[in-house]
Amino acid sequence: MAETTDIIEFKDQQEAYAILGDRDAFLQIMQEDFSCRMVSRGNSIAVTGVEADVAAVRTLIGELLFCHRQGMRLTTHEVHYGARMVRAGRTEELHGLHSEVLLVTAKGREVRAKTIGQRDYLAAIRRNAVTLGVGPAGTGKTYLAVVMAVAALRNREVSRIILTRPAVEAGEHLGFLPGDLTEKINPYLRPLYDALQDILGAEGYQKMMSRQLIEVAPLAYMRGRTLEDAFVILDEAQNTTGAQMKMFLTRLGFGSRMVVTGDLEQVDLPRGTVSGLRQACQILRGVKGVSVIRLEPVDIIRHEVVTRIVEAYGAWEKRREKHDGDHDRTRAGKS
Repeated sequence: MAETTDIIEFKDQQEAYAILGDRDAFLQIMQEDFSCRMVSRGNSIAVTGVEADVAAVRTLIGELLFCHRQGMRLTTHEVHYGARMVRAGRTEELHGLHSEVLLVTAKGREVRAKTIGQRDYLAAIRRNAVTLGVGPAGTGKTYLAVVMAVAALRNREVSRIILTRPAVEAGEHLGFLPGDLTEKINPYLRPLYDALQDILGAEGYQKMMSRQLIEVAPLAYMRGRTLEDAFVILDEAQNTTGAQMKMFLTRLGFGSRMVVTGDLEQVDLPRGTVSGLRQACQILRGVKGVSVIRLEPVDIIRHEVVTRIVEAYGAWEKRREKHDGDHDRTRAGKS
């Protein structure tokens, strides 16, 4: 197949460095993802390969330049993810993905959507009273929900934040654990505390807690309450029963929003117990004011290998389910 060469010009050396990465790290990723030969020369880069791949590299570099000129610091994630979306023909969806800054953390880090799935998730939270965010670990479900809660509180859209999760996981019940209530529930709620402290800083977090603007409690403590004028997040919802999930969702009061997050591949409920999150996703599909968003392995914001690991496990589970189904049908045919 005939090859072509394209020369891509950058504004200056600083811009070339931002797009190609330290020691051409991003350049190497693009070479591998598109099977092109790329040679940087001062403020330009020569891309050689089949026409389709060369055009894809130009498109990707155009998107990376757009992000850079918006003031965003590029990482390997943006390069890998951008390449994946360009290859999938989703360039239009990719354009402007990182434009909106959701908030700035206490350490000055800008928080933005990093994937198309995350952008859809954030849009659903804005539009709906109840949003169910389902997907593998590392997709930012909980962190982005906490970001939206803090933003809503700062914008005076709500008067408080309530964070909760089931306190019964892997067969451990609170009553049998040592210590007072705080000591018992802290290990379960640690991820929520960590997200809050990352966003607000230790001082900002303590200030909000002391003013009772943030409440963190186990799910059992939601029973009998009406949660009004609040941004409520239920984390690890895959470990709720159907009754617990219904109890939680019906706590919604006027002026409130709820976000329910969970990973249906990490259910710790006793064998034979149906996850309340799985049930809710089926029951509430199409209900006005409720949105179910499914994040995928491609939305994982961790090392690229994590995405491949999750995909490999998913493929293995599907093969196992098919094998079990075939085995059951064979046995039924013999009986």
